[in-house]
Amino acid sequence: MKIAVIGTGYVGLVTGVSLAEIGHRVSCIDVNEEKVAKMQQGISPIYEPGLSELMTKNINERRLSFTSNHREGIEQADVIYIAVGTPEKSDGSADLSFVVQAAHNIVDCINHNVIVVIKSTVPVGTNDMISEIMQCHLTSDIEVEVVSNPEFLKEGSAIYDSFHGDRIVIGANSERAASLIEQINQPFQVPVFKTDIKSAEMIKYASNAFLATKISFINEISNICELLGADIENVSNGMGMDQRIGSQFLKAGIGYGGSCFPKDTKALIQIAGNVEYEFELLKGVVNVNKKQQGILIGKLNDCLPNILGKKIAVLGLAFKPNTDDLRESASILVTTELIKQGAEVVAYDPIAMTNAKSILDPLVQYAVSIEEAIENSDAALILTDWDEFKNVDLAVFKKMKKPLVIDGRNCFSVKEMERNGIDYYSIGRSVPAKIAEVASI
Repeated sequence: MKIAVIGTGYVGLVTGVSLAEIGHRVSCIDVNEEKVAKMQQGISPIYEPGLSELMTKNINERRLSFTSNHREGIEQADVIYIAVGTPEKSDGSADLSFVVQAAHNIVDCINHNVIVVIKSTVPVGTNDMISEIMQCHLTSDIEVEVVSNPEFLKEGSAIYDSFHGDRIVIGANSERAASLIEQINQPFQVPVFKTDIKSAEMIKYASNAFLATKISFINEISNICELLGADIENVSNGMGMDQRIGSQFLKAGIGYGGSCFPKDTKALIQIAGNVEYEFELLKGVVNVNKKQQGILIGKLNDCLPNILGKKIAVLGLAFKPNTDDLRESASILVTTELIKQGAEVVAYDPIAMTNAKSILDPLVQYAVSIEEAIENSDAALILTDWDEFKNVDLAVFKKMKKPLVIDGRNCFSVKEMERNGIDYYSIGRSVPAKIAEVASI
């Protein structure tokens, strides 16, 4: 099948590369000519494990190409995927301007019947709107069917998810269009769920909102555990053994971030508001997450009431491991507040520091290793649970003035940290005696 993919962000690029890998001829389109030139050389604009290798392989095998010319990319395509961004507007709703522009680009370029697949995350009703826009501008002898095919990729494991997903959702008005998209995806050997278009659009938002709800719920439980002396990891494990609950997304920490959960939860609240429904539960989820992202600052201030002039090491800047994405990352809030309180902030992340330098406060300093970041520091805050951090020799913390680690991702055993003489404060677990004494003063 000849396929065009408009947009080469996380969703578009991974989708295009994955479709090429299963045998389709794919042309990926992006308006950024510099970005296109790099992708033509197999250079991925994003950090995603395994992506660059698959790009190079499929470029060499002539199944994958990149262009900034819409007509060149679209004119021979049987199916056109729209995978452009839908950023958050000031009121929390999704900005659909890029999706609408993609629709107009398609209309301007096609001269044959096609199926247009909306891969972008869009509010309920968007597929119908795009269909109407295109029909209004097409000649009567050209037919375009619009299909909803939302993505469920996780940053950091997007390539793996493409080939090992839980389901492929296809929303269509005709069985013919649904069956064709099912046929395209058949080599993935992932279960297919076919439904109507509006339900497919809602499945995406409802799925992300539910996962965000699990995260905020377990974080609230973790805060109660700290007050009661319970251990959140034991609680999470015990809960997760119930098949009705499941163990995924029950890891306490400093909240969710990234390009999906924050944006999609707010968008769903706005979608509900558009039909005059107050989504009170989801509003609570969003508020809990905002509070949770800053919880390490409170723990640090309990341990060091005055951090003016103190050196604070920040370990981890990306919102999660295996990505260089800082969108809605806790590191933005945490480093901003540390600078505000007069601390000297030295940060380290294995992958995300290049992106961080254009996002975080200019006063943030950057180290090339864990050792450099924490040397002679007064405290170390862990914001991302990279394997490099979880597997570090605990002796490295002896390089600090006085070992004090405040862990937002529960990377270490409380007992092991105590055995190594490290004052250790984590999320929802027992507090070391020395810190408890300081906090009670």
